[in-house]
Amino acid sequence: MPITISGGVQLTGPVVLTQSSSSSGGLSNGYTSGGDSSAGKDIIDKFPFASDGNATDVGDLTAGREYVTGQSSSAHGYSSGGSPTSVSSVIDKFSFSADGNATDVGDLTQARNSPAGSSSSDNGYSAGGSAYPIISNVIDKFPFASDDNATDVGDLILQRLFSGGGNSSATNGYIAGGQSDALTIVNNIEKYPFSSDTNASDVGDLSVSKTAVSGQSSADNGYSSGGSTPTRITDIDKFSFASDGNGSDVGDLTAGNSNLTGQSSTASGYASGGYTTTRVTTIDKFPFASDGNASDVGDLTRSCISAAGQQG
Repeated sequence: MPITISGGVQLTGPVVLTQSSSSSGGLSNGYTSGGDSSAGKDIIDKFPFASDGNATDVGDLTAGREYVTGQSSSAHGYSSGGSPTSVSSVIDKFSFSADGNATDVGDLTQARNSPAGSSSSDNGYSAGGSAYPIISNVIDKFPFASDDNATDVGDLILQRLFSGGGNSSATNGYIAGGQSDALTIVNNIEKYPFSSDTNASDVGDLSVSKTAVSGQSSADNGYSSGGSTPTRITDIDKFSFASDGNGSDVGDLTAGNSNLTGQSSTASGYASGGYTTTRVTTIDKFPFASDGNASDVGDLTRSCISAAGQQG
């Protein structure tokens, strides 16, 4: 059913809320894959971390998908779930070492929109999401070492219709914010371990309840940027990986933005695309070394919302 998330904008499906999928960030490039765009929903954009600049179109997913989430190994980017014309369970994989198209390498345990993605050194995780009106709290895990289907390894505390932004430390996956149903926006920060298959625990709260956020991760902290309360906001929240606790507002994006996509280098968080008063191409960057506002450092090749983020 159509759901109004902010400024009177109605969506006919769940909102993807993306993540940083590596605890230490990518070394070279950020990727924005899929998403709702008039230029096509299968595009894989790549932009450099070494210098501020625009993205280039370097390949395609196996099918156009929006409301999709991303994971990253050291060698490949993954895009899981989402909607082409119906809800998808597909896990796509593409190479970081050479530009090119993705291949279909497996399936999630449930076809669903808007899961939140996290990544350990060995596995990708896809948590929550929905095939509306069915809402999921499932945490799926799939291996990086071999192409294979995901397995159900635990549950979130809250089911997520629109999953919150995903984050990854060296030892845990996180999901922050989102919507537990069509009307309820939440501020919960949940954590689940990479070392054992088990359920998530509630470890803190964001500074405000928000959905349609993007997630970024430094080695020490998780970030939740932008989103809708349902009014679109600029807030960049930060929470610690070292100890469980609440998030704090440490800066602002260049504009109130929802349905945006997150990437992480070793030094900075990135928020790409999204919806301000229309779909945008903007790539925002903010520093991990100090709390502060983001700056506009480039553009995607197309304006898009509900895309997946990777870094490699």
